[in-house]
Amino acid sequence: MPFEVIQADITTLAVDAIVNAANESLLGGGGVDGAIHRAAGPALLAACRDIPEVRPGVRCPTGEARITPGFALPARFVIHTVGPVWHGGGRGEEALLAACYGNCLKLAHERGLASIAFPAISAGVYGYPADAAARMAVDAVRAAAWVPARVVFCTFGGAMTAVYAALL
Repeated sequence: MPFEVIQADITTLAVDAIVNAANESLLGGGGVDGAIHRAAGPALLAACRDIPEVRPGVRCPTGEARITPGFALPARFVIHTVGPVWHGGGRGEEALLAACYGNCLKLAHERGLASIAFPAISAGVYGYPADAAARMAVDAVRAAAWVPARVVFCTFGGAMTAVYAALL
């Protein structure tokens, strides 16, 4: 399969879509989410505000995905997904994390995208164990009915890069 791991700033990748590990409001945050919002510029925040709330304060429930233009990013699109907060594994975290990857790929397929870059969803401040998060990412993409020609797992640090490299 067309998988690769790259240690880089995801906001610099020239792919059809980068995936944003967002929060349910889609209005920016820390980590990857904050970096993507800063790099894309204020138009991204405006586009996210235009996404209808499904309930107060929630534009994208955990496990789902939404798409916006990439604006000032090299990527044409940003696919926003909300990973689960790790609570020990007994609250459906695995299924929710798998749904993140599946729903991102579904949006990419609907748009006819040829390349996508994923960060390590939920493996940062949401506390998902790095090994388990990476394994779920790779397994979910491998199990998908459709994948684009190029799938990048983009990591920010050497330790996470090594985890993905071992899996691939």
